Amino acid sequence: METDKPLMTLALHEPPEETSYDFHPKKFDEYLGQKELKTKLQLYCHAATLRNEPLDHLLLFGPPGLGKTTLAMIMSHVMNVGIKICNGPMLERTGDMVSLLSSLEPRDILFIDEIHRMPTAVEEVLYNAMEHFRVDVIVGQGPGAKSINLPIHPFTLIGATTKSGMISAPLQSRFGINERLDYYSDEDLQAIILQSALFLDLKLSPESALTIAGCARGTPRIAKKILRRVRDFAQIHNQNHATDLLVEESLRFLGIDSQGLTKLDHKIISTLLDNNGGPLGLETLASLVGEDSQTIEEVYEPFLMRKGYLERTPRGRQIPHKRFQSLNLQKNGQNALF
Repeated sequence: METDKPLMTLALHEPPEETSYDFHPKKFDEYLGQKELKTKLQLYCHAATLRNEPLDHLLLFGPPGLGKTTLAMIMSHVMNVGIKICNGPMLERTGDMVSLLSSLEPRDILFIDEIHRMPTAVEEVLYNAMEHFRVDVIVGQGPGAKSINLPIHPFTLIGATTKSGMISAPLQSRFGINERLDYYSDEDLQAIILQSALFLDLKLSPESALTIAGCARGTPRIAKKILRRVRDFAQIHNQNHATDLLVEESLRFLGIDSQGLTKLDHKIISTLLDNNGGPLGLETLASLVGEDSQTIEEVYEPFLMRKGYLERTPRGRQIPHKRFQSLNLQKNGQNALF
């Protein structure tokens, strides 16, 4: 690694301060849902604190919006250590990683989101750093170049990814803890929505919170986004009280039905229905609905599959046979699709 090249300015983030539009848990008790995972992380953090050692390196994986960054910030808070947050794609040069690692204090946490998108050369710097808390620096160029092994403070790397299969085996093997975040139940999302509504000073009934939860695709980020739009709707109509009727009107205004399906979800299903339920190739389906294929695959497809409206086959995407029969009857009967 050469040190005489200018380093890019890294997009590092400190833990966000409280704002008027979101609630950030600072303790495990304030973090709702993921009970089994939370219990494990509490134990790991407490044990590491008692030993006055850094937490073992941790890989968090699962769909986006489930709280991986929030968990990392909670761990830094309960262990009373610093945290630096960055994105894998921003670490373009090996010097960026060396500079970042050298800036860490003892037991600090380095959180790298989208860690699977780091360049290979940058990733390789982490190997020695994670195992031996040292980095290799090459000074000079050509035959006169020298390699210097520099010690760094013991630290914890927390990597977050939505695609654990894309992380190389050498990097994955260096994580002592591997944990997956699952989609949230409607009941857990209901509790999160009520917690956020209290922070937003928005009056909301448990029944309305459960209605919003059912539209949130099992994802707290989506639940909070919908809640903020409901607050907008409430503020225009009757200040800070989101009645049950107002919540239903807000969801219709947003184009979200009672099952959490959006207009594009409907369009995907309708397109498949118009083609005898499929199968259709992903690129063909994307062209017909007018959306990017990667967006369909990563954003819409997982939810439709969990709801039983879509399945993948070797020939393409299709509506499952039993669901196709019921939807086709509705279509032929000229009833609303959903």
